[in-house]
Amino acid sequence: MNKLFLLPVLLSFQLFASDAIIIDVRTPGEFNTGHIESSKNIEWQEIDIIKESINKNQKIYLYCRSGNRSQKATDILIKIGYENVENLGSLNEAANFLKMKIIK
Repeated sequence: MNKLFLLPVLLSFQLFASDAIIIDVRTPGEFNTGHIESSKNIEWQEIDIIKESINKNQKIYLYCRSGNRSQKATDILIKIGYENVENLGSLNEAANFLKMKIIK
């Protein structure tokens, strides 16, 4: 994915400055079939782009289809210095944990 394409998404993270940030690390196609309300879509292999706009003590929740890709993204973020990152597993598990709706 083109990192310039992600700039508007990253700038919108400013709106969540006092709240946790929810990131869906699936593909854009998967995201478009249903995602948690107010989540942003950044594919797991591009997750390090957030270092340009999200400070390292921000609470970040990640999810994907099964929890595998969100764990990879969690590992990447921890490696680059993020400390408050949590893998919520699948879309349904994340929605249940956060008590938020899935938007289709």
